[in-house]
This record gives sequence, C-alpha cells and structure tokens, in this order.
Amino acid sequence: ATCSLVAVDADGSPVSVSWSADARRNIIVWMDHRAVDQADRINARNSPVLQYCGGGVSPEMQAPKLLWVKENLQESWSMACRWMDLSDWLAYRATGDDTRSLCTTVCKWTYLGHAHMGQWRELDSRDMEACGWDEVFWEEIGLGDLVEGNRAKIGRSVAFPGHALGSGLTPTSAKELGLLPGTPVGTSLIDAHAGGVGVMESVPEAESKADLSDEEAICRRMVLVCGTSTCHMAVSKNKLFIPGVWGPFWSAMIPEYWLTEGGQSATGALLDYIVENHAAAPLLANHAASQSVSIFELLNKILLSMAHEQNIPFLSALSQDTHVLPDFHGNRSPVADPKSKGVICGLTLDTSEKYLALLYLATIQGIAYGTRHIVEHCNAHGHKIDTLLACGGLAKNSLYIQEHADIIGCPIILPRENESVLLGASVLGAVAAKKFSGIHDAMKSMNAAGKVVHPSSDPRVKKYHDAKYKIFRSLYEQQLSHRSTMAQALQ
Repeated sequence: ATCSLVAVDADGSPVSVSWSADARRNIIVWMDHRAVDQADRINARNSPVLQYCGGGVSPEMQAPKLLWVKENLQESWSMACRWMDLSDWLAYRATGDDTRSLCTTVCKWTYLGHAHMGQWRELDSRDMEACGWDEVFWEEIGLGDLVEGNRAKIGRSVAFPGHALGSGLTPTSAKELGLLPGTPVGTSLIDAHAGGVGVMESVPEAESKADLSDEEAICRRMVLVCGTSTCHMAVSKNKLFIPGVWGPFWSAMIPEYWLTEGGQSATGALLDYIVENHAAAPLLANHAASQSVSIFELLNKILLSMAHEQNIPFLSALSQDTHVLPDFHGNRSPVADPKSKGVICGLTLDTSEKYLALLYLATIQGIAYGTRHIVEHCNAHGHKIDTLLACGGLAKNSLYIQEHADIIGCPIILPRENESVLLGASVLGAVAAKKFSGIHDAMKSMNAAGKVVHPSSDPRVKKYHDAKYKIFRSLYEQQLSHRSTMAQALQ
C-alpha cells in the first residue's frame, strides 16, 4: 500500500482527517501537500534526525501531516488513538498485530532504524521494542503527546519487513478474504519499496559484472518504480548522506543495507495531465479506441510517423523547440523544493494531435532529465550507480524507457514479471511462511530479468540530450530568480 496516513479511534473505527468531518475520509493520501508550512517549520529546527531524510522532511511525510491535523482538526486529533501508515494498518487489520514496519516508520516517520543494528541476528528481532523514536524531536515540533504512553499512538514495536505478524490471518479477516485462518502475513513494505524488492536482483547473466561481489553489484543498481510518481531506490553498505535525497534509511527495504530514496512526485500523473488537458485529447481518445490501442501507444505511433515524415536523424529531435520542467507537484529530489512549479517552454497555438504528441515527448524527456539529475547527484555523493532497473505502469511504455536509457546513458533492465510490486509483496509472504531464510535469499530466487534496453550508440543522440539537459537545469534556476524578483516586488 502507499505510504498514506490512517487515523482510527480506540475501537479501530475511522477518524476524519477532512474539513468535512466525514469519518469515511480518514486517510491523508501520500501525495497530499497540505502540510508544506508545517514541513518548513519542522525543518527550521534542524533536528539531528533530519539528516536521515535528506536534510529535511517533505510534506509527503507523516510528521508534518500529523502537525497539520493537530493544528486544524482538534476534535479529530483528540479522538485518534492510532496513527498508522496504510500498509501497517492493512497488516493490523489482517492480523490484529500492531507491530509497525521498519520500512514505513524509517522512511516516513523519522524513525531511526539503525537503533536495531545489533538485533538483526537475534531470535527476538521479529517483535522489537521501538527504541528508534527520537522523543526530543517530537516534543520540539509540538507533537510530544504522540510519544506519551510508550508511543502507543505511533508504534510501540517494530519488525523487519517479511517477519511473520501475530498468528497470521485472524478468523474474521480470513473469512473476508476467502483464505485460511493462520495464513502467514509478513510485515509490510511501502508499495515502491516492494517494487524494489521485486526487481533489484532481476539482472541477466550478460549484464552482471564478474569482477564484483554480489554485495558490490547490488550497490551499483537503482530501481525506478514508475507509476503515478516515480521512486528511485538504491542501496549501500555504508550510510551516504545526500542533500535533498531521502535517507539513508537502514534496513528500510533490504535488511542490513542503507536505502537511498530519490523521487519525482508526479510522472504518470503528469503525463495524464498533459494529455487530458489538451484540446486534441477527445479526438485522440476516439482514434485510440477505434484502433484498440492505448492513448500512449497511439502517441508513440504518431511520433514515429512524424520522425519519418520530417526525415529527422532520430525521434528525440522532434522536441528541439519544446522544453519541460516536470515539477508540476513540486520537486521531491534532488532540490527538495515542494514549492517548485512546472514549466513548459515553446508553446504555440497548434491544437493538433501531432502537437500533443510533441508535448508528450518533451514531458517524457523532462521526467528523464529529472532522473538523470537524481542519478548524477547520488553518484556525486558516494554512490556508483551504472545500471537501472524499471518497473511499474510506465515501464510498459517502450518510448518512455528508451528515452530514459538514452538520456541517463545507462542500460535499463525490465523484469520478467510486469507486476514487480506484487512480486515484492509475495517475497514478504514467502519469508513470513519460512520458505526462505530472509528477504535477500527470496529475492535471489524469485526475481528474474526480462528485456534489457540499451542507450543509443549514436553520438548525435548523446550530444542532443546533453544540450537539452543544460536547458532543463536552467529552467529551475530561472524559476528561483523569478520567485526572488516577485518576492521583492511584494515587500
């Protein structure tokens, strides 16, 4: 499940987190940015825990959202007895066990997972006392009431992902799901992190590096979990502090490895927005339906046709006059600016399907330049990423993947199993059922590689994208300048 915030009362009934007071609305979705002001105030305190989330919390994390509820919905705040990440709530609903996941608490709640470093090999590591909460931090930001009562509201015990919870499915949940009572349930991962577990070892023999140990090789990979947003997951044996990039998170995805998590808050959602809000969208949808293909398959075909008609050297060059900064929902990494806005440079009055195809191509490229920025930034701060693996809905779009390979200059490996997030979830179940000794063993057995997409060998393609990447980087710098000019004008 996504890393959304769930509020329930003492009976487990929903508590509203909406102005409407509708109890059915008891979840703040992960991408909700209502708490930008709260995040700014939390970050201004420079608490030591912030170094473990890229130097500052994002409004997509739980502390700012919790502070927003406390400041704006006092009745709901007083009613809520448990605040949970959605995946932890689902596991609790299934088993009755309120043990939280190291993944959710470390990645979204500022929990310090490395407090458990000495417990990893111990028999009692399944159900550990939550000793990684920094109570001073919660008190400083005005949420000290959450750590009262042995932190019952946010988690008294934690477990490594994949450890069996309670006695498995309760009779009630088993009946609801049509499964057997007692079926093992593994401690959860956030959806993107499950995708990382489902794909990180999906490397074909031809792409593996014989001179590297398994431990070194896995640290050179980055998984792109591409859906509504994109998460960029890389691991290391040593903790790497990278400004503007979430982490380092100990054992938040693969046990005993530090996780670095980059991200773009709107990728699939941005492509949908660009397409659906264009004048040609209804016509395009009708044409796609008549050909029994998706809108994106049709756009890819239109671009191929345009490249052929215009006799250009390579398809990417169609976008030479159009440049996109994809920060339509802020910038998660690496500049970590939730106030950043999207930019489209090069608009005309053209309302045709062909022009929509150009905007679509330039947007894909803008997203890929954003990923290149993240990869370069991570490598400048200690990573050695040279191989990408991609999963999620956007990974099924051949143009999207090829543009990423060309722009970043890395091969992109696609897994054999399209639904890698579900495969990662099944890894957790297999470990909980004692089919494997641990997450990494299960990954080695259950991950499998599919197609490998290599960057273009044409030097003109690299030269073109290097030039567009410079323009991409300048669009944000210009925005900062504009922002400063307008702030001065309003003083």
